[in-house]
Amino acid sequence: MSQETDPVSEAIAGELRLMDPAVRTSQALTRPLLDPQFVEVGASGRRWTYEEILAALPELEGSTAHGPRYEPSDITGVLLAPGLVHLTYETTIAGSRARRSSLWRRQDPSTPWRMYYHQATPISPVIT
Repeated sequence: MSQETDPVSEAIAGELRLMDPAVRTSQALTRPLLDPQFVEVGASGRRWTYEEILAALPELEGSTAHGPRYEPSDITGVLLAPGLVHLTYETTIAGSRARRSSLWRRQDPSTPWRMYYHQATPISPVIT
């Protein structure tokens, strides 16, 4: 399978795009990366819907070109079923770390991979 058609690689590329401040501040760039049924449970514990995250993303941490940026590490993924990829990784931003999990789905081969679910769990400074 080529890099362009590998579902895990495509999901990782989408995940990394969502960390880019230029994408985070543009609904036109963010919309195609999020499933209309998207839900997130953020590191704060807040539950976000598709419309809520689109409205808030430009103001959230990691959304300014000159501010702190997400630094992802150890991104791995697995194809759970046709059209469903699970990614796990860690991020650091402004000294705060979190473990993250995302589900990416593609309902039709003619549509792009989109983030369906995302969860972030803070990592205590004393836990490695």
